[in-house]
Amino acid sequence: MAENDKVSKKMPQFPEPYWRNSANLPSFEKLTGDREADVVIVGGGITGITAAYLLVKEGLQVALLDAGNILNGTTGHTTAKITAQHGLIYDELISHFGEEKAKLYYQASIDALTFIKNTVKDRQIDCDLNEEDAYVYTNSSNYTQKIINELKAYEKLGIDVEFLSEIPIPVKMKAAIVMKKQAQFHPLKYLSGLVEYLSQNGCSIYENTTAVDIEKGEHPVVTTRDGHKITCRSVIIASHFPFFDKTGAYFARMYAERSYVLAVKTEKEYSGGMYINAEQPTRSLRYAEIDGEKLILFSGERHKTGHAFNTMKHYEALEAFAEETFGIKEIPYRWSAQDLTTLDKVPYIGPISSNNPNIYVASGYRKWGMTNGTAAAMLITDLILNKENRYEDLFTPSRFNADPSLKKVISQNLQVAKDLIEGKLEHPAKYPEELGTDEGAAVTVNGKRAGAYKDEEGKLYIVDTTCRHMGCELEWNNGERTWDCPCHGSRYSYKGEVVEGPAEVPLKQIENQ
Repeated sequence: MAENDKVSKKMPQFPEPYWRNSANLPSFEKLTGDREADVVIVGGGITGITAAYLLVKEGLQVALLDAGNILNGTTGHTTAKITAQHGLIYDELISHFGEEKAKLYYQASIDALTFIKNTVKDRQIDCDLNEEDAYVYTNSSNYTQKIINELKAYEKLGIDVEFLSEIPIPVKMKAAIVMKKQAQFHPLKYLSGLVEYLSQNGCSIYENTTAVDIEKGEHPVVTTRDGHKITCRSVIIASHFPFFDKTGAYFARMYAERSYVLAVKTEKEYSGGMYINAEQPTRSLRYAEIDGEKLILFSGERHKTGHAFNTMKHYEALEAFAEETFGIKEIPYRWSAQDLTTLDKVPYIGPISSNNPNIYVASGYRKWGMTNGTAAAMLITDLILNKENRYEDLFTPSRFNADPSLKKVISQNLQVAKDLIEGKLEHPAKYPEELGTDEGAAVTVNGKRAGAYKDEEGKLYIVDTTCRHMGCELEWNNGERTWDCPCHGSRYSYKGEVVEGPAEVPLKQIENQ
């Protein structure tokens, strides 16, 4: 029996986010020649599209490139909470940065929330925007004090907060705090409204156009895989992981984690609100609507990319939680997302390095991309327009905080070295012909480690499992049918195509002799 045959029959066989299946998304041609623009934006998610919208409104000529289809990356796989409540973060931020910068972090998220609300109203975008309260709760005695510490941090920063011993959903809990008047929406309907504006106002959008290099200088030149060039004055790298990383060493300054989502029609009613627990494993809840019926999004189960031997178990754990709390009538959708976290948990937003002030990067949103991604677009737009922005120093990518950054970079690099060595020493006992249908695994081919997947028609796809980024050995992800890198988070389809950076080059194909 193939590994995916063991999946609960309630769960879809293939991952597909609800957002992409419930929005009418436009399509665009690929770049076919050389161009010029004021600003080139690489990445068609919330950061890239919001930045393009802001810059076009200011009269700049913008070219936006996406390696695949716009809104199909992390933005298309989010849970889409628009909130300044980012888990237990403010007590930690005060400890590492001080009260002033912790307050700035909060205010940047509130500014992003306000911007989204105002844009929805001004452009009359129908995107299921609802004001909701955001709760963080715990059922762990060890975390009760952390909830209290977070409460005190809110009070220090002047954030309106309430401590609770009960919350409106049927989960076991000991303590909670709530941040009032946050929001949720349909991210792709919202961004489709911005894309419509861009299309009507001269922005050039190119899909299936992979940027591979930037020639630095006063007039940077972005080069695509097909050899086409766009000359500009500024570049924004909004490609989730910075594809151009020759100066910032971002692969050593961030780590990738995967998390999982089930969209569930439930037996019990959902009273509203957005929830996340403080301890592990993560349990996050919000609702969406499908044909007038509430669909609860159960998400969580995070782990480092490439560090799970059976990723379907994470979906199954969420399914068990959903059944226990609300009861399951149907699971129409399941999907997963990949997020990047910086060494100090604050995103990198600004010039990619001090020597390249006109090449900007936005990355490391730590699963809170709706607010952090919007804040990034607003900040970088101001920098390009030479306007002051009070968040510039907080988010600057050139910062380094000895605590916790030094400890984190040491532990990260030790883990990378461990993963690299262990992968090279593995000698799989399995051979490609032993795979069942819809099964993938590390196998031995011609005496060497390789990766194989057999599709439902019995066709084999065999690839070299050496990551094209820095040579780590990839691990099979049975939940998404991808090859994932445990070192820096690169991901490839079973055919070897790049799904997530920092890798830029597809895997080598192998013939089974």
